[in-house]
Amino acid sequence: MKIIKVNGVELAYDSFGNEMDEAMILIAGLGTQMLRWTVPFCELLAERGFRVIRFDNRDAGSSTHFSHFPAMDFTALASALMSGQQPDLPYTLEDMSNDAIGLLDALSIERAHFVGRSMGGMIAQLAASEYPERVLSLTSIMSSSGNPTLPQASPDVMEMMTTPAPSPFEDEAGFVAHSLSFAKRIAGSGYPFDEEAYRTLILEEARRAYDPGSVGRQIAAIAVSGDRRARLAAIKAPALVIHGLDDPLFVPVCGEDTASSIPGAELMLVDGMGHDLPHQLNTTVADAIERTSRRNCIQ
Repeated sequence: MKIIKVNGVELAYDSFGNEMDEAMILIAGLGTQMLRWTVPFCELLAERGFRVIRFDNRDAGSSTHFSHFPAMDFTALASALMSGQQPDLPYTLEDMSNDAIGLLDALSIERAHFVGRSMGGMIAQLAASEYPERVLSLTSIMSSSGNPTLPQASPDVMEMMTTPAPSPFEDEAGFVAHSLSFAKRIAGSGYPFDEEAYRTLILEEARRAYDPGSVGRQIAAIAVSGDRRARLAAIKAPALVIHGLDDPLFVPVCGEDTASSIPGAELMLVDGMGHDLPHQLNTTVADAIERTSRRNCIQ
């Protein structure tokens, strides 16, 4: 892992593959770290001829955190948005998208393929719409368009996501149980849930950086992003939208809406996949990402 200064923050990143190959940047989701892009998955993409770069978003992992910012008041945030006011936030999704572009600048990479999951898909969408000259292809996984008319997540899922977990340093068993319960709830029905692998991942993330307030700050950044469909309509890069038919956080119609908003986008609905990327789908997803990246070469 390396640390690099970008847009006034420090970003932690690592890379796989030949530095001379086309770059592919992997963007993590809400409250998670670059570790969610597992080493085997990154190596699988690198074997296909890409320089694969994963990084911690700001306010996650070993990148700069905004813990000094007051706790998010979601009632005040909702009130401000309803009245058309701009809330006072430490950062927005646009800032996070600019971080990804800034990372390319810092690494002297002119263009890259962008792959994002969940919130990372939203960040990748913004990069593709605002920086068309920098984005070779876009893959948006288990994400959404921000369309306010789309169905919301199941109430129990929202409650589980927003209920504070015990501190891993005061009650490690309670923290793991809370995190595993949520992971199981949003996983799909088509693949066995690897509890031991998740336990290891959960503890590794906590030991790298535990910041319970960061999820609220990132949720706020998503909230003020609003409806992105007009921006999606401007995307020129080849695009792929991957979505699980079992996703209870962003239900399948969210993926359908994203794909229909991007000109020429391919929609790939995956039976048995939830809001998760089980290792059994590594090859399927890597094949689809590679296929989308090669569309750029044909055009």
